[in-house]
Amino acid sequence: MSELLLTYRGMVYPWQCDHMGHMNVMWYTGKFDEASWQMLARLGLTRSYMRERNSMMAAVQQDTAFKRELHAGDIVTIRSGIIEVREKVVRFMHEMRDDGTGAVAAVSAVTGVHMDAEMRRACAFPLDFLNRARQFLSEHGPADPEEIHDTLPQRSFPPAPSKPATYPEM
Repeated sequence: MSELLLTYRGMVYPWQCDHMGHMNVMWYTGKFDEASWQMLARLGLTRSYMRERNSMMAAVQQDTAFKRELHAGDIVTIRSGIIEVREKVVRFMHEMRDDGTGAVAAVSAVTGVHMDAEMRRACAFPLDFLNRARQFLSEHGPADPEEIHDTLPQRSFPPAPSKPATYPEM
């Protein structure tokens, strides 16, 4: 088991805040995305690696729980850990903290798939990536996203309607 890795450090800018004065959810997602790329690069999946091997990563699921509001001027840190790694899939978690208070502002769990960029199909990670990723399995990240995100609903999206919606003609 490994400690969480520092994957992002930054600040909330005024233009990242919405009309209520809080950092807008799109910026939480953006900061988590930057942390994701830092995490992957530290494990060996760099831009040059992907270009040389014609591979890519695809995020297939991201669950985020917002715990505390962030405001312009707040300094934030994201630490990340691997939850699970399989032949073609990696799941990791991010924890965003307000450096001024130490409070957790948001947590996010991301599932990514390693893909062949030409065929657009999942393919196995290189063995060196799998070995490094296993070294960073985190004791902080439970394997069940509902445990990480206790504020998320227990069910996913509502079931699709039994028949397609119809709209009046304009």
